[in-house]
Order: sequence, then structure tokens, then C-alpha cells
Amino acid sequence: MIIMTPTKYFMVKGRSEGFTPLNAFDGALLDAGIGNTNLVKMSSICPPHAQEIAPIALPHGALIPVAYGSIQSSNPGEVIAAGVAIALSEDEDHAGLIMEYAAISSKKEVEKTAIQMAEQGMKMRDKPIKEIKSLAVEHTVKRCGCAFAAVVLWD
Repeated sequence: MIIMTPTKYFMVKGRSEGFTPLNAFDGALLDAGIGNTNLVKMSSICPPHAQEIAPIALPHGALIPVAYGSIQSSNPGEVIAAGVAIALSEDEDHAGLIMEYAAISSKKEVEKTAIQMAEQGMKMRDKPIKEIKSLAVEHTVKRCGCAFAAVVLWD
């Protein structure tokens, strides 16, 4: 099987309540616009030269490589959040680094942590950062909730 290297990426976020944690996760995927696809969770590398695009409608049932952070909770009133950050290297021939983070915390704190993780990862690679892109979402649980943030890779 030949796997093509993705050339595009976009970032999404979603949140939802559900009957069960899995229903809440499914609702968060729908809210993020990727709920009718098959996610293939990947490690956190953005291919060199990949271009950011606006979120697109993906084919139903498609296998979609995605790096994501997700958290579910059944504690009413609890604030949960998920975020992702992409650090892009000054060296355009080097891969970018995606970091995902989710916690019982605020959107602001989760996004800050994801950014710090991306900075640390690029430092470990000894690659200067050109820019960091990030997003996060928070959700206050009513019964059973989920927060989800992702980087979707596409060709």
C-alpha cells in the first residue's frame, strides 16, 4: 500500500453534549465538521511544504489523518477544553510539529500549554520557529460533554 504525503492541512474544533461519552465525542466531531469521516489518529508531524487551507467538506467515509486532542466528562459544571498548536520551522524543508492537549481547564490555559509544547518540541529538534498557529475550544459540561480540537491533513 502506498501512502501519499498530505499537501494541505486545516484546523478544526468542536464541542458537544451527548447521551454517553462516545455520543458526546461524535457530536463534537460533527460540530467540528468532520463527523462523517473515519479519523486515523496520527503522531504529530505536519509535512514540509504543506499549505494551510480553510476547512473543507470531506467525503463521507473517507480515511482522514488527524492529530487531535479530546476530553470527555460526565461531571456537571466542569469546564473542559481541547487545543492544538502547529509550530512551523524557518527551514521550509523541515516538517512542522503539531501538539495536542486537553484538560479540565479553560480554553486559554489549554491553548497556552499546546503552544508551549510545540515550542519545546521544535527546540528538541533544534529548529527555529517561523510561526505557531493554534486554536482551542472549551465546554461547560451539563450532563456528558466533550471538547475536541484537531489538525486535519489532506491532499
